[in-house]
Amino acid sequence: MKRHARFATAAVGVAALATVAGCSSGSSNTPTASAVPTLTGDCAQYQAYAGHSGSTVTMFGSILSPESDSLNKSWADFQKCTGITIQYTGSNTFESDLPVKVNGGNAPNLAIIPQPGLLQQMVATGTVKKPPAGTVANEANWNDAWKGYGSVDGTFYAAPMSANMKTLVWYSPKYFADNGFKVPTTWAEMMTLSAQMASKMTGPAKPWCGGIGSGTASGWPATDWLEEVVLGTYGGQVYDDWISHKVKFSDPQIQTAMQTVASWLQNPAWVNGGYGNVATIATTTFQDAGLPILKNECGMLQQASFYEAQWPKGTKVGPDGDVFAFKLPAVDPSITNPVEGGGEFVTAFADDPATQAVQNYLSSPQWADSRIKVAPGWVSANEKVDQTLYTDPIDQLSAKYLADPTATFRFDASDAMPAAVGSGAEWKAMVDWFGSGKSIKDVAAEIDAAWPTS
Repeated sequence: MKRHARFATAAVGVAALATVAGCSSGSSNTPTASAVPTLTGDCAQYQAYAGHSGSTVTMFGSILSPESDSLNKSWADFQKCTGITIQYTGSNTFESDLPVKVNGGNAPNLAIIPQPGLLQQMVATGTVKKPPAGTVANEANWNDAWKGYGSVDGTFYAAPMSANMKTLVWYSPKYFADNGFKVPTTWAEMMTLSAQMASKMTGPAKPWCGGIGSGTASGWPATDWLEEVVLGTYGGQVYDDWISHKVKFSDPQIQTAMQTVASWLQNPAWVNGGYGNVATIATTTFQDAGLPILKNECGMLQQASFYEAQWPKGTKVGPDGDVFAFKLPAVDPSITNPVEGGGEFVTAFADDPATQAVQNYLSSPQWADSRIKVAPGWVSANEKVDQTLYTDPIDQLSAKYLADPTATFRFDASDAMPAAVGSGAEWKAMVDWFGSGKSIKDVAAEIDAAWPTS
C-alpha cells in the first residue's frame, strides 16, 4: 500500500540510516523451555512471546515521524514485558535503500514493505524468510485477497499490517458551508463544483491543490490519481489487465484516463491552490499539499486516509471540523462503488526466535488493537480487530468502505506492478508529466519501455 514516504514530515538523517546499516542481523538467545520466564500481571498477555529478553530486532520501513512515533508506542508494552527491543528506522528513500541493504548482505531483520512488486523483487533474491508457524496460524485474520498480496507465486511470505483507503477527497466543511458548496456524489457534480469554486476564488486560491514530492519516491501521488480514474472509469477487469500489462499505458483506455486526470489536476484554472501553477505540484511535497485548505486557499485535495497524520497538531478532523473527507466519486457511474486501497506487509530477512516472536505479535489482533488505540489515522488489515476501537471519523469512514462487500475494490496498481515500473519508471514519468509538461503519449511510452521482458 503505497506508503513510501507518505507519513514523512522530514527526511531521515544520515545518522539514522547509519543506525540500521550498523545493526547486525539480530541477536537472540534460544531459551530452553525451563528458561522461559512466566509473565504476570499486565505482562501475562505477552507470554507467547517470552524467552528472548535482551534481543534486538531491527526493522526498516518508509514510515517516518509522526507515524513512526505511533508505531513505537504501539509495541512499547510488548518490549517492556518481553525484553525484546524493536529498533525501527524509517527512510524516505526506503524503496531504493532496501535492495541495496539486502544485496549488500546488510538486510534488516524485518522490513515493512508497502508494495507487492517490491516484495516479489526481494523474494527473488532468495533472502526473504518464510513466516513462522505462529504467523501462518494467524492467516484467518485476513481475507484471501490480502493474504494474496503478501504472497509470491502462491507462497505466503509477508503478513498484512495496515490498510488505507485511497479513494478520498479532503476539504473544509466550514468553507463549503460558508460558500454554499455541497459535497459531490458524482464525478459530474465534482467537476461542476470545481468550476463554481474557480469562479469565486481569487489570488492564490484554487479549487484543487496537490503535491507529489516525496524524496526518491516523488511522483507516487500522481499514480494514485491515475489509478483512481482507471478504476472509476473502466472497473476491475481493465484495472487488473493494466497491472499485468495486458493493457499498456499506451492503449486507448489508459490514454483516455490520463486525459481525464489532465483535465482535472492539470487545469491551470483549478490548480495549484496556495502554491502556484500546475508545475508546482511536482515541487510541492505531498505532506504540504493540503495545508492551503486550512487557509481557504484550496478547496479540495485528493489523498488517502493516511494524510490525516499530516494535518498540524490541533486540527479538528470530522464532519463539523476544520477538515474532513468524502469518497471520490466514480468517473463512470455504472462502476459499482470503486475503492482503491493500499497496505503494508511485514517481511522477514532473519528467522531467529526473537525476530519470529515480533513477527507473530505484529500479525495478531492484539497488536492491531494496540496500534489503533495509540493514535487515529490508521486502519488494520486484520479483520479480527475490535471495530469499536475506531473512534476517529476518517478511520471509521475508511473501515466502512474497505470492508464493503459490494465495493469494486482493488489494491494500488503501481504498488502491484513490477518494482522497476510501479516504483521506478512510473514515479519518474509522473514528475516529468506534471513538472515539465511532458506529453501523455511520451509519458506512456516511457513507462511501457520500462516493463520487464520476463
